[in-house]
Amino acid sequence: MTSGLLSASMFRASSPTSGDRSAAFRLRKRSSFTRAKAKLIASLDRAFLQPKGCAPIVGGLLTFLVCFCISVHGSEGPGELFQAANKLYYENKFAEAASTYEKIIHSGNAGPSLYFNLGNAWFKSGQLGRAITAYRQAERLNPRDPDVRANLQFARNQTQGPSLAPDRWQRLLGKLTLDEWTLLASGSVWLWFLLLAGLQYEAAWKRNLRGLLNGLAVASIALCGCLAAALYENRAVETAVVIAPEAVVRRGPLEESQNAFAVHDGAELRVLDRKDDWLLVTTDPRRTGWLRRDQVLPPAR
Repeated sequence: MTSGLLSASMFRASSPTSGDRSAAFRLRKRSSFTRAKAKLIASLDRAFLQPKGCAPIVGGLLTFLVCFCISVHGSEGPGELFQAANKLYYENKFAEAASTYEKIIHSGNAGPSLYFNLGNAWFKSGQLGRAITAYRQAERLNPRDPDVRANLQFARNQTQGPSLAPDRWQRLLGKLTLDEWTLLASGSVWLWFLLLAGLQYEAAWKRNLRGLLNGLAVASIALCGCLAAALYENRAVETAVVIAPEAVVRRGPLEESQNAFAVHDGAELRVLDRKDDWLLVTTDPRRTGWLRRDQVLPPAR
């Protein structure tokens, strides 16, 4: 689950038939910046505030300097802004809370807790497409968080009309982050090379470890294939989310072109091509057309 303390209320739905439970949200109370700041000060205390000569004085000075530098950074630091955004959320100022969360993201302090709260704020303010985009980002950073996955699915269930749905292969790849797939693939390859080198060094091992070597080679190939597929999904495949209440997909990149089909707020579309201010999008092989760029929000990468 995404790290950080949690507030009292919770938004989670296990199935579409569970009814409207959008009033039951749960925010992450502390940002990663705030936790890092607290851990740093605590570490300094443990390291220096011990009865070892002048160590307490040095530790106190370092702690003071850290706190001073953080305070000089201003009350608009990421941790303070995060708490201010949470406060706005609980005051039912959802659009203002979402704007504050986005301000933190634009400062380069994005994290799964932040995107999760942003998704909650956008959902409560009626911006379904923006909420889905935020939840997708939270899922990309922490794909096994049950709260993120439940809220994303709940939001997707509110979308009307055609929308792109992840297939079984995409759901499998989404179980791990790109960094985790990279670690597994590279680790298996290095282990195979080490085992191969060991067999060359000790010939007596060849008969006993040949099966293990072959199995590890197959596993390495499979994991490298999953890594390549995950890279393709993350880098080459572009998905956009509709943020307009209703948008008309046309048969050509012109306002005068014939209507192809309509999509609604929250619909997820695969982007196939671009031309000026238009995107060639699709939800399935039967539905393809051109949509204005300002009616969708491409997820950040």
